[in-house]
Amino acid sequence: VQLVESGGGLVQAGGSLRLSCAASGSAFEDYAIAWFRQAPGKEREGLSCISTTDGTSWQTASVKGRFTVSSDSGKNTFYLHMNNLKPEDTAVYYCAADPMTRCLVSLQQLLPRLYNSWGQGTQVTVSS
Repeated sequence: VQLVESGGGLVQAGGSLRLSCAASGSAFEDYAIAWFRQAPGKEREGLSCISTTDGTSWQTASVKGRFTVSSDSGKNTFYLHMNNLKPEDTAVYYCAADPMTRCLVSLQQLLPRLYNSWGQGTQVTVSS
C-alpha cells in the first residue's frame, strides 16, 4: 500500500485547504483511512478517520465542525477538508491506512500504532 498526500501549503488564518491522499496497492475495501498531524515538538495527533466499509467517519473534538473527511472510491483518493484554519493547525499532515472495517477510537483518540501504511506528509502552515 502506498499513500501520497498533497494539497498542503501556506494559508492565512480563517482560510481553507483540502488535503488529498492518493492511495494505491489495494482495492481499499474494508479499510480505515485516517488523518494525523504532527507539529514540531509535539506528539502525532489523530484528527479524523473514515471507514471504506460503510463511510462512517470520526473527528477529534479539536477539529470537529472545521475539518471533514470524504472519499472518492473510484479514484482511491481520500480528502481532508479544513476550514477556518488557525495558526495552531500548523503541522505536517499525514494520511494512514490499515485494513479495519471501522475506525477504532480509544479514549477519544486515534492510535497511530494501529496503522501500518503512512504517507510522507504534507506541510500546512497557517499565518496569523
